[in-house]
Formats: sequence, C-alpha cells, structure tokens
Amino acid sequence: MAKNLVGQTVESLGDYLKEQRLASRLSLRQLASQAGVSNPYLSQIERGLRKPSADVLQQIAKALRISAEQLYIRAGIVSPEEGVVGSVELAVLADSGLTERQKQSLLDVYSSFVASNATTVAEQPVDDETTPPAQLHTQES
Repeated sequence: MAKNLVGQTVESLGDYLKEQRLASRLSLRQLASQAGVSNPYLSQIERGLRKPSADVLQQIAKALRISAEQLYIRAGIVSPEEGVVGSVELAVLADSGLTERQKQSLLDVYSSFVASNATTVAEQPVDDETTPPAQLHTQES
C-alpha cells in the first residue's frame, strides 16, 4: 500500500507540473531545455513514471518561476508541519555541495531529532514554575 501512495504522490506531482507548464505556455521541449533536463525525462516525470531529485525539481521550479518548496512538498521530499516548511530542510535541499544521498541522510537524521524532541516535550509535565519568564508574560496578556 505504501508503494501505491508513492505512485500517487509522483503522479500528482506530474499532473501539477503539467498544469504549471501549460499555464506558463511552454511546450514540453521548451521547459526541458530551460530546466536543463532531457525531453523524455521531463515527459516521464509529468506522466508519473519517474520521481525527480530535489535538484531537478529546483531547476524545473526556476524555469516555471514557481516555488521549489511546493514541488518538494508535492514530491513527498519535504513534509509540511502545520503548513510551514522547516528552513533546515530547505537549506539541506538547496545545498549544491551535497549529493542526493547525503541530503537524504541529513534529512533523515534531522527528522529523527525533531520526532525525539517532540516525544520528550510531550512527556514533560506542564508547570508554570518551569516556564521561562518571557512565556509567562505572554500567557498573562
């Protein structure tokens, strides 16, 4: 079932890219040229047959003049938390000095730290004595 979900994510990304390309009045060939990818590869992405890397998505977003972050979310590379994408995740994805494998490893480690911290915070009792003074002031207002 997880495999099917990934397929739906990629297909949704492809549909979205095609919509954006058509809205920008670009042919498949023109977008491929501007994004620096091959025409067949871009066609496969649009048809949901390929899942592009973060770097390729960034190139496509730049060519379409749209948000790379939205493409990362649609591709399932970045998961939005309450509608806000973490700047750490975006910084890692945008770093051209890292390989795709290194980027994914960093994102995995970061996600595990965030999840671990969320668990730790959830287990701590809420007490006004442990709340920092700055937060106490805003709670009283």
